[in-house]
This record gives sequence, C-alpha cells and structure tokens, in this order.
Amino acid sequence: MTATTQLPSGFKAGGWNAGIKQGQNDFGVILSEEPSPAHAVFTRNNFPGNPIIVGREHIAGGLLQAIIVNSGNSNVATGPEGLALVREYVAEAARTLGIRPDCILPSSTGVIGRPLPRSIMLEACRQIPERIQSADLESFSRSILTTDRWPKQKSIRLQSGVTITGVAKGAGMIAPDMATMLAYILTDAKIEATTLQSLLRWAVDLSFNRISVDSDTSTSDTVVLWASGRIGPEIRLTEQERKQLGQSFPWEFQADFLADHEREFVAALREICLFLAGEIVRDGEGATRVFEVRILGARNRDEALLLARSLVNSPLLKTAIHGADPNWGRLIMAIGKVFTVPVAITDLRIFLGEMELTKDADLAQLRRYLENPLILIQIHVGQGPAAERMWGCDLTADYVAINALYTT
Repeated sequence: MTATTQLPSGFKAGGWNAGIKQGQNDFGVILSEEPSPAHAVFTRNNFPGNPIIVGREHIAGGLLQAIIVNSGNSNVATGPEGLALVREYVAEAARTLGIRPDCILPSSTGVIGRPLPRSIMLEACRQIPERIQSADLESFSRSILTTDRWPKQKSIRLQSGVTITGVAKGAGMIAPDMATMLAYILTDAKIEATTLQSLLRWAVDLSFNRISVDSDTSTSDTVVLWASGRIGPEIRLTEQERKQLGQSFPWEFQADFLADHEREFVAALREICLFLAGEIVRDGEGATRVFEVRILGARNRDEALLLARSLVNSPLLKTAIHGADPNWGRLIMAIGKVFTVPVAITDLRIFLGEMELTKDADLAQLRRYLENPLILIQIHVGQGPAAERMWGCDLTADYVAINALYTT
C-alpha cells in the first residue's frame, strides 16, 4: 500500500472561480466516464439544504456520473425558489454534458439563508465540458473550501492496483450526524452495491461521526463513496462479514475474515476517512490543539460514546486544553453531566497521555503535556468491556472572532 496523489481511473475533476466568491475557486466538478455505483450519507439536521434534498433523490438510484459543488453559499432556507434553482442547474449541467440529471449529485456550502446566484450557477454548468479536461484534484479541493485553512485530500494505491482518493472540506459547525463538511471518496474498485453502502456507513461512523469542533450540526453535510468499477476482483462482503466489521474494537482494525483484496481495500478506506476527519478537527476554526478522548470500561459502546461526546463538546474542557490547564474538575463535570450513564467516582481513572491524574500528580509535567498539538485523554469508568473514542479541538478567541463576523 503506497501513497499517491492521483484520482482513480475513470474520473476527472477540476474547479474554478465562477463569481460567487471574490478571487477564490468556488465551483468544482467531479466527472466519471459513465454512470457508476455510488452511495451517500447526509446531515440529519431538520433544515437540510436544497442540494441535500435533490441529492437524496438522485443517489437513491445508486448511480452517479457527476458531482457539482459550489462554496460561498449553502442554498439553505431559500424556499421553493432555492430548490427549483438546484433542479434547474442540474438539468442544465445534464444537458451540457449529455448525461442523465438523476446521475448528478449537487452540493453547496457557505452562508445560510441567502439566494444562490442563478445566472452564475447556470453559466458555470455550461462551462463544465471545457473546464473539466483532466484530473485536477488540487483545483477541485480548493473550490469547496469555506473557512478552511488548507485543502484536505489523500490517495492510496493498493497492491491490487486499486486507487482510493478522498477529498474533504470542513473547519467549523462540526459535530456528529454529521458536520459542516463535504467529503467525496472515489475509487476504481469493483464493489457490489450493498457492500458499497455498508462500507460507507461503517467508515463514516468510525470517523466523521466521531469528531466535534463546536457541537453544531450543519445543514449541508454530505459524504459520498463512488466506485468507477474499473479494477477487479469484485469486493463483496457477506452480511455476516459486514456485521463482524462493525464489531471491531474502536481503534484497532482486524479483518482476517476477509479475502486479501477486500481486507486491503477496507483498511485503506478506513485510513482515508480517519485522515480526512482528523484534518477537519485539526483545521477547526481557531484551533491550536487536537485531543482524542478514549472511554474504556463502559457497559456498552453507546454509553461509551455518550461520555466521549460530552467531553469533546464541553466548552470548559476545550478552553482548559487551550490554556494547557490540567483541571481535573472540568473532566469530572463533563462525565457527570451524562445523566443516563452514572459513573461511580471511586471507579474512575483519568490519564493524560500515560500520566494519571491523581492528587499527587506532577502538575508542571501535565501542563507540558497539554501544550502538545495532539493530546490523548483516557477515561476508565470501570463498568464493563466496551470502549469508544472521539476527537475534538481546543476553543480559542480566534473561533469567537471568526464566527462573530462570519457574514460581515
């Protein structure tokens, strides 16, 4: 397994400035040579963006030939006109490209509640054939950014000859179910449809649904897994194999029950999703530190996840980490406020890295540890065999400044 920067065979991509933003790429497209299998998961916010509504309809058919993304405007809460515009520019793109409209998945990200410029979107769609001539991953990556400080992308070439490439954006309004993020994972592997769906949901659950910057769930989140099917043998997991995969220990990957080419693919998919999710947290608005919370000894994984989420979402803990303050009380508070999962304080053990927080702990040494860019917090709750993990970032004055002036 080696790292590459190329798109999988069968795909082209690119991005450019269509005029939504000043001087920055704001319109991007991914194309495949023919309709090919795809699956997507979307935000659970009760006010999804208009592209989400259309995207859910189109992905139900199980095939994609194009993804169209704009940044700078999310086309959320813009009424029937906003929804009609999505259908109109998708139809225009389909006409221009000579493909089926229901094989196009639209995405938008940016400011909520403002009309998306109709003329700009229609003209951009007309330009797709002349603009998208090659596999220009870099320009596409930049076209989907909002408050991101850098593009997020990773490619892996497998021993089987398969390539997997992931591209994402996200920095704020980040919380499970999902985050203010777009992620597109492309591969040239042959994947059976049910397997493709289950693998995407499995990979999203262990990565994008395990991060939080500020506990807010966006209106525009989308993650796509799209396979051009150029390279075999086919990846086809049985129902039992898919179930076994979901039972893996949270921070270990064991899949000896899969065929070699399937295990290699699944491991790479997991690696790419974890990398992209980690980059989103690391790029959290104003963030200077990332912390991983591991809950061990819970009764079950659902309860472990509730405890982990309480910790990564706590403003008091996030500010303590920003200040490198080993404040035991912040951790205790975040654990104790999960009313449905009572934990006996006598069973509780808390570690920062390898150092246990006790009354005799060396506070200076703990402070030095908390000054690292990546911090591990391990909480042993002494109730059972289950474990879970999540990632968060510190809360800084820069986060407040970015979001206090976001639309102005």
